[in-house]
Amino acid sequence: MSGWWAYLEDQTRQEVDSDVLGDRRLMAVKAVWEALRPLGLGLREAEQVVHERYEFFGDRVRYPQPVPLDVPSLAARAAAHPGRVAAVEAFWDGDTVHDWFVLLVAVLEDPSGEGHLATVYRRPGRPPPGTAADKAGRALARYLEVPFHFLSPDAPDDEAPRWQTVQRLSEGP
Repeated sequence: MSGWWAYLEDQTRQEVDSDVLGDRRLMAVKAVWEALRPLGLGLREAEQVVHERYEFFGDRVRYPQPVPLDVPSLAARAAAHPGRVAAVEAFWDGDTVHDWFVLLVAVLEDPSGEGHLATVYRRPGRPPPGTAADKAGRALARYLEVPFHFLSPDAPDDEAPRWQTVQRLSEGP
């Protein structure tokens, strides 16, 4: 335990606990940091205080329901984007709030770009995000009859080449 929790006023503690129970991590960190910054608390320490509250509440935290990764749901999201789906791609991203997570996107042609299909976070009692995104992405790609691209399903790698880059390299100069 960091000890900073004891320095918070009761009202701030209630606010932070409410934010944690509703899985509003950034709001909770902001409340802790703003309240204790004058005492020398840094942002990293504020994150640690909030992390300890998440651990304290455990399964009482109301996490949002994950986005469905079944083929019909993903296909409907893909169809809602403009353009033809040329490929399905999964890639790693991360931040200080969610740690590593996987983005699942439809690579679009005419107009070119990409359309977000799902963000797969690490959740207790669920398969790792790379495994879940790989399975869902492959199934969707088979259904749409397009290629699937995910270079590192087993380990976070936010520098792995993306679909568009690999395609340009395979086409040559």
